[in-house]
Amino acid sequence: MLCMFTGLIREKASVISFTDNFLVLRAEYRPKIGDSIAVNGICLTVVSISGSEFTVELSPETKKIIAVENLKHFVHIEPAMKLSDRLEGHIVQGHADTVGEVYKIEKNEKSFDIIIKIPPQFIKYIVPKGSITIDGVSLTVNDVFSDSFRLTIIPHTLQNSLIKDYRIGTRVNIETDMFARYLYHMFHKEKNLSWDDVDKIMAAY
Repeated sequence: MLCMFTGLIREKASVISFTDNFLVLRAEYRPKIGDSIAVNGICLTVVSISGSEFTVELSPETKKIIAVENLKHFVHIEPAMKLSDRLEGHIVQGHADTVGEVYKIEKNEKSFDIIIKIPPQFIKYIVPKGSITIDGVSLTVNDVFSDSFRLTIIPHTLQNSLIKDYRIGTRVNIETDMFARYLYHMFHKEKNLSWDDVDKIMAAY
């Protein structure tokens, strides 16, 4: 089953326990068994419910590719989109491409700049002024470097997400923009395209 999200988190759920492959959460949101829900940006399935608590299951493969150490205290959650929902973030699949690491945090006058390092092979999927998902939060990329990228976090996002708890060295789940990945795979075998070339292609439609 293909699920989509927006990257606009619904709330921060409390982690009750994480044992083996089962993560038990408490939240105001009330899912149903079988529902898909993004937890720190990872699409998981609700397998049981008890009062205000529900359990999602992680596969061994999922545990290997995410920042599993962050599944404690609180996590971001977002239910899967319905076809009737308004899209206000960007299209998110809930599949982590890689794990990034917070490299630098700088306070500006009314915001914070965060630089996140990732394995260099994933930089090609990150577009300046494009979208990216960090632990399930839809954000805009300001700058892209050889092995990192810069985000600017406004006060509202900071206060309503777990980003305020990030420190140098914090590992985060990264999902790059789906359309950037598709465009790369469509065109990279034909010729070496710059993002200016891609912009011209997109503007033609």
